Amino acid sequence: MFIETETTPNPASLKFLPGRPVMSAGTREFASPEAAEASPLAEAIFDTGEVVNVFFGSDFVTVTAAPGADWSALKPQVHAILLDHFVSEAPLFAGGSANGIAVPPEDAEMAVVESEDDAETIAAIQELLETRVRPAVAGDGGDIAYRGFADGVVYLTLQGACAGCPSSSATLKQGIESLLKHYVPQVTEVRAA
Repeated sequence: MFIETETTPNPASLKFLPGRPVMSAGTREFASPEAAEASPLAEAIFDTGEVVNVFFGSDFVTVTAAPGADWSALKPQVHAILLDHFVSEAPLFAGGSANGIAVPPEDAEMAVVESEDDAETIAAIQELLETRVRPAVAGDGGDIAYRGFADGVVYLTLQGACAGCPSSSATLKQGIESLLKHYVPQVTEVRAA
């Protein structure tokens, strides 16, 4: 088995591609060793002691190194953990799920209370996020979560390599905000939730 590695716009994160599905649906982010207890794979990656975030995408795993960590030493460790996991076909999550399940993060509540009058606008926003934004963000080793729409403002959360990336504010403002404003005139601003 060969696992490819790609850099991401976030210099602290690497994207590992095992050449097979990771999550059968959705994504999952682990931002602490305690959260990683739900997944033996994420837990093993955190056990290196040099990791601050693990993100499972459809066909990739993004790992974010702690400040000061040396990727030249960490990368072979993560690679070995991933190789062992995928070759053994071990379950992705505790409880035996081999394909993984989409589990929303604990803070998955909406950032705002949405108005029923905005249902069409919200549907258009979500369609654009799903078809145009999420594939691009996944290409960079992350994901984007919709958190709400109110008073012309779209609230989003960046995940994986995109969370904490130096260019994340530019991604939100110049990329996503421009796209949404162009196609959905009711959108006036995009904010991180």
